[in-house]
Amino acid sequence: MANKFSWMLLTTALFVFGCDSNQIFDEYKSVPNQWNKDELISFTMTPPDSTNYYNLFINIRNTNDYKFSNLFLIAEMNFPHGKTIKDTLEYQMSKPDGTLLGHGFTDIKENKLWYKEKVRFDEAGEYKIVIQHAMRNNGEVNGVDNLEGITDVGFRIEPATN
Repeated sequence: MANKFSWMLLTTALFVFGCDSNQIFDEYKSVPNQWNKDELISFTMTPPDSTNYYNLFINIRNTNDYKFSNLFLIAEMNFPHGKTIKDTLEYQMSKPDGTLLGHGFTDIKENKLWYKEKVRFDEAGEYKIVIQHAMRNNGEVNGVDNLEGITDVGFRIEPATN
């Protein structure tokens, strides 16, 4: 009887703590070994409505093989009726002493990075988010061809709070 109770308790705990009521959209794409500078990672989604505001995030999972203190990304949002917004973004990825930022107990760290705040999806239909890295070594004109240490790139939408 105690064994049955333990399983019920474990199942209930996993259900309660595994559910994330904040997510409207949350998807990841794996990066095999290295992220090539020409590799576009895209997410297609249909927002739930056009009346509410949402916060948008880019999620990055990285390992200790990531050798930079920051991360430059180019993010492009393609609207259903042809409009495009393109942003160059910079994120801090480590502390001054080189310790990687992010959450995680293993050598994989997860970073939830702000992309856009209080966005309203005014156009009905599918939106496409396209992300690529834009990293360069100091003093070099050409970008890093193959970025090491990034394992996954994600995109997340949450309801905006006041």
